[in-house]
Amino acid sequence: MFENQPKGLWALALANTGERFGYYTMLAVFLLYLQANFGFETGIASTIYSTFLMMVYFLPIIGGIAADKFGFGRMVTTGIFIMFIGYLVLSLPLGKDSAAIAAMGASLILIALGTGLFKGNLQVMVGRLYDEPKYSNNRDSGFSLFYMAINIGAMFAPTAAIKIMEWAKTSIGVSPEDAYHFAFAVACVSLIISIAIYYTFSSTYKHVLANEKQEKSADNTKSEVKELSPAETKERVVCLCLVFAVVIFFWMAFHQNGNTLTLFARDFTNKTSEGLQSMAFDVTNLVACIFVLYGCFGVAQSNTTKGKGIALGVIVAAIAFLYYKYNTLDGVVNVEAPIFQQFNPCYVVALTPVSVALFAWLRKMGKEPTSPEKIGLGMLVAAFAFVWMAVGSMGLELPLTQGNPATEGTRVSANLLISTYLILTFAELLLSPIGISFVSKVAPPKYAGLMMGLWFGATAIGNQLVMVPGIMWGLNFNLVTIWGVLAGICLISALFIFCIIKKLNKVS
Repeated sequence: MFENQPKGLWALALANTGERFGYYTMLAVFLLYLQANFGFETGIASTIYSTFLMMVYFLPIIGGIAADKFGFGRMVTTGIFIMFIGYLVLSLPLGKDSAAIAAMGASLILIALGTGLFKGNLQVMVGRLYDEPKYSNNRDSGFSLFYMAINIGAMFAPTAAIKIMEWAKTSIGVSPEDAYHFAFAVACVSLIISIAIYYTFSSTYKHVLANEKQEKSADNTKSEVKELSPAETKERVVCLCLVFAVVIFFWMAFHQNGNTLTLFARDFTNKTSEGLQSMAFDVTNLVACIFVLYGCFGVAQSNTTKGKGIALGVIVAAIAFLYYKYNTLDGVVNVEAPIFQQFNPCYVVALTPVSVALFAWLRKMGKEPTSPEKIGLGMLVAAFAFVWMAVGSMGLELPLTQGNPATEGTRVSANLLISTYLILTFAELLLSPIGISFVSKVAPPKYAGLMMGLWFGATAIGNQLVMVPGIMWGLNFNLVTIWGVLAGICLISALFIFCIIKKLNKVS
């Protein structure tokens, strides 16, 4: 999985890891911040949250157009600078009045604009690393590794947000509302690290920068442009737009992790955990489990005795660490709602090698699904995740009843959300990195930036629609109804993909 990958992949992946760590640290507590600091009711807070997500994923369209004209590298650098200013403003405790709300709005716009210039263009650069023939067969696995790196940053973000807020309240004595700003400040630091990595290792990827005066593989670029007739270009663009239409509804469902699933964690999930289950809420234990899994892969895939020995040593050390942590458990552990958001990136990091190995094996057998088929399967899995939530929510109180401490009813085990995030991660691995890889492969070269931007534009629309279940929550809809709507949307999207699969496979 890690072999025969271009060196530039690791530089760009690590740069994105730093940026995503800051972003998800902020996002882990943002919805709760809106309610705690400004007193927004659920519907309004959910709308602000989804609108921000929409802007984050819509503005890469503008970033892609700008990059096609001015260069991907230049836009990535500009994006990091703008994001930094936005996070800096958000980290300032400006109070609760209208001026503070306006400052928050301005910071969100800057963060979204900076992300729009950074996110899509960095991924186009990753895609161009695989235009070289010796790397072309590893495009899907490369994007899976890139996606895994993103989630390494996201994995530690919820814990970082909670810990820095706890430190601010206990050590400095700030109010619970102002403590949120310390979590937002983490993003400023992570961006500094991100830009340092980006420039330090620029020699590994600068050959792929478009519209820059550098040595490029001109022959390959020109031949690819020439072989695409207007009809072929149109066919590719149409197929990509059909995929974009499906992506909208996946992200509408998936990004409930920061919306209704976080609200469910706060209002319906047990506030404490003990025993073996409590270990899941310590990110270091999850990392140890990942080391065990990676060690197993090392033992299975290493061709040398030394390599197998090192992998076995990693497994033993990780298991010993877990055994120690289990024997030093200190009674009941308090469970904060944002902490559940760590499970998805942990699962991504853990399962990416499994996913890559599985599809490599299927490729050897001649049975690997095409990229569009993987996307369709991802939608089916996402539908099952919300069916699972609906089953687990049967008999629970209405959201507003449960949200009132005076009328609160039954709370459920944290295992319901933990397992739901696992199912959603399977869906994500089938759809997100594979979808990005599909876009980078199918997009007409002269529209590469625009098409990647449109991928994120579709994501943006889906993120705007995230508010719909939040509004249903605020209107006191039954939980089964809320999860059922999400399951139905994912199922219909899957059926649509499979209805047009021949058309999509033709260009993939």
